[in-house]
Amino acid sequence: MNVEIISVGTELLLGDIVNTNAQYISRELAAIGINVYRQMTLGDNIDRLVRSFEIAFERADTVITTGGLGPTGDDITKEAAAKYFGQEMVLDQESWKIIEDMCLRYNVSKDKIPKNNIKQAMFPREADIIPNKNGTAPGAVFKKDGKRIIVMPGPPREMKAMFKDAVLPILMDENPDIFLSRYVRFFGIGESGLEIELMDILNSQTNPTVALYAKEGEVLVRVTARAKNEKDCLSLIDKKIEEIKAVSGKYIYMIGDDSISESQSEMEKLVGDLLLEKKKTIAVAESCTGGLIASYLVANSGISDSFMEACVTYTNDAKVRRLGVSPQTIDEFGAVSSQTAEEMAMGIAKTAGADIGLSTTGIAGPGGGSDKKPVGLVYIGLYYKGKVTSIKRVFSGDRRKIRERAARTALNEVRQLLEGE
Repeated sequence: MNVEIISVGTELLLGDIVNTNAQYISRELAAIGINVYRQMTLGDNIDRLVRSFEIAFERADTVITTGGLGPTGDDITKEAAAKYFGQEMVLDQESWKIIEDMCLRYNVSKDKIPKNNIKQAMFPREADIIPNKNGTAPGAVFKKDGKRIIVMPGPPREMKAMFKDAVLPILMDENPDIFLSRYVRFFGIGESGLEIELMDILNSQTNPTVALYAKEGEVLVRVTARAKNEKDCLSLIDKKIEEIKAVSGKYIYMIGDDSISESQSEMEKLVGDLLLEKKKTIAVAESCTGGLIASYLVANSGISDSFMEACVTYTNDAKVRRLGVSPQTIDEFGAVSSQTAEEMAMGIAKTAGADIGLSTTGIAGPGGGSDKKPVGLVYIGLYYKGKVTSIKRVFSGDRRKIRERAARTALNEVRQLLEGE
């Protein structure tokens, strides 16, 4: 099966709304082995939409659309699909009854329902109507002569529910194989660097397939296998992951069967879980990251059992007064130095009575850098069991990215410490 995705809405073309629907559908189709040949975005113009169907069916046998199912005159997706197939639109009484009942639940009496809402209950008799549990715009499957157009509403909440509950089962029933995926999360290497390391695996892939996804500060690799049963799928996936680990295992921080998280990283959750599991306490002293590490940690439910305290010691005076950093250390090496980072980590651990002390100090920019200490330079200090260490990193990007990358790199140091216990 070959699919093309058409997103309908002038607001998408103008950039008023980010098109997350196409991303979601493509990802879900790829996970079950369905090829997506092309994505198109069109404004609210029926003739252009009909022409887009003609173009799509030159290569695809199924077109999936989102948007354009509302009650107003510029909602024209169903009308375009019916025009393409030469089918007449008629009122579907069952769909209209559902719309009426939904309006009544929102205290809108039948005589007050806007007349143009009836448009949402108009379909060709040949269409298979898909109820919308979360809105007033039903979807539908239009088909003729081996071609199929599946129309879904534009609001992501409505579209995702309809796709998962109704459209996905239709597509999966047509494929006798099953598909399973696992995600491998990498930290400390960029997408291009990881691609080079995995080039032989990527070039030779058949089943399972291996796909890279760049996220903020990390890279995900999705391994998807196709087989007749779950056991065979998992066997294929496990073998491929072992190949990946043999090449780039040192950068892997998590392997799971979850889908791509909506959050940018799972690092903070993993570290929070490790702290709670190993019953370790932590305190944090932040300078350049300005409280981001603390924010990431407190996102974890129950973290109060492990997270003792955090301080944003931004000035030199605060580092000396609150953490006990030696003024001589700052005078000799500077606030942005491995020596200062180590004294910060030791100071916060001891004054908070925590097992682990974590610190950051650096230059987030855009100003303040020099040849010896450029923008993006960050030192991360780590104290544990009487021993203190530090690492040096130079991050690229704007102020926000430098701070985020520094904070997650600091958490990664804690992860490696705890996993090595």
